[in-house]
Amino acid sequence: MKNLIPKPFGKKRMAMAICSAILVSAALGILIYQGTKDTVTIMLDGKKEVVRTHAATVNDMLEDLEINVQAADYVHPSRATKVDGDLEVVWKPAQKIVMVQDGKKKEVWSTADTVDELLKDQNLSVKEQDKITPSKSTKLKANMEVAIDKAFSLKLVVGGDEKQVWSTSTTVADFLKQQGVKLNDLDRVEPELTEKVKAENTVNVVRIEKVTDVVEEPVDFAVITKKDDSLSKGKEKIVKEGKDGLVSKKYEVVKENGKEVKRELLSEKVVNKKQDKVVTVGTRTTVAQASRGVTNVSSSSGKEIYVSSTAYTASCKGCSGVTSTGVDLKSNPGAKIIAVDPSVIPMGSKVYVEGYGYAVAADKGGAIKGNRIDVFFSSKNDAYRWGVKRVKIRVLD
Repeated sequence: MKNLIPKPFGKKRMAMAICSAILVSAALGILIYQGTKDTVTIMLDGKKEVVRTHAATVNDMLEDLEINVQAADYVHPSRATKVDGDLEVVWKPAQKIVMVQDGKKKEVWSTADTVDELLKDQNLSVKEQDKITPSKSTKLKANMEVAIDKAFSLKLVVGGDEKQVWSTSTTVADFLKQQGVKLNDLDRVEPELTEKVKAENTVNVVRIEKVTDVVEEPVDFAVITKKDDSLSKGKEKIVKEGKDGLVSKKYEVVKENGKEVKRELLSEKVVNKKQDKVVTVGTRTTVAQASRGVTNVSSSSGKEIYVSSTAYTASCKGCSGVTSTGVDLKSNPGAKIIAVDPSVIPMGSKVYVEGYGYAVAADKGGAIKGNRIDVFFSSKNDAYRWGVKRVKIRVLD
C-alpha cells in the first residue's frame, strides 16, 4: 500500500489537515471568546448603543471604546463599577461655560442641559428680580456666556407716590421702562435718564402739567373827595355811589405733582367797569353835632392838638364790634366814634377830627397810646383809604 501513495502527495495532505485544524480551532476560539462577552447598553452623549465587552469595569469599557473621560463628565454608574450582564452605562461629557457675575468672568465645566440647571449645579442663589442672560430655560452650548446681574433695592417716586422696588444695574430710562412708567413731554426725572441706577438710589419722576385758568376778580372803586364850602366843616355828602368793577384774567398755571408752582398772566378783559364814589366834604365852619345827644358847640372852642390817626371797623381782626363804653358799632354803622388814650383825651369827650368830623371818644385800645387816635368806619374800603396820617383835632369838652 505504501508504494501506491507517492511521498510528496502525503506531505501535502498532512499540511492541509494541520491548517484546517488550526482554522477550526481559531474559529472555535473566537466563537467561545465572543460568547463569553457581556452585553452592555451605553448612552454616549445622548446616543444609545449596545456593545459587548470583556472589560472588567466601566472605566475599562470606556477606555476600550476610546472615550476620554474628563473629571467634570457625568458617568453612571461610577467608573469603578464592575461590568456584568445587562448593565446600563450613561456617559455625558461636560461643556465649558463662561460665567459673568459683577463684571467678572469665570470658566466652568458642567453637564447641565439648561441655564437653570447650571445655576443649581454651581450652587448659585438667585432672586426672582435678578437678571439672567440668556433666560433660565435656554439650552446650554459649549463656550456659551451666562451673565448674572444681581438685583438691588431702591426707591421709586412717581407723581409724589413712593414705593420700594428692585432693579439691576441699568440706565434710569431702561429702569423706568421696566417699571412700566410712561413719561409725558413736560415731566422731570431725577437723576437724568442717561445715568445708571444704583442701590439705595431714589428715582423721582415729577409730573409737570400746564393748564389755563380763567379767574374773575373784583376791582375796588375809589373814593373821590371834593371840597364844598356850602356844607359845614366835617360834613360829607355822597354825590355818586361807588360800584366795584369786575375783570376777567387768563393765567397759564404750571403744576408739579398736582400742586401749583407758577402762575403767569396771559391776558385780561374788563367785564364790568368800576364806578368811583364821589363825596363832597364841607369846609364851612359852623356849629355841629358830634353824635346823637351831643349839644352844638363852636368849632373854635376847646383844646387843639396834633395826633397820629389810624382807622378801624367793627369787624377788624381782634375787634368785638362793641366799644369799651358799650356802643354796638354793628348796630350803629353811622356812629362817629374814635378810640383814644384816656390819659390824653378823657372818655366821653366830644372831639372834632380834621377830615372826619365831630365824634365822641367812646373807645380805647391797647395800641392807642399818647397822641394817637383810631377813627371808626363802617366800611373797610373807607378805613383803608383813611390809612395812617397826622391830623389836627379839637377836644371840645
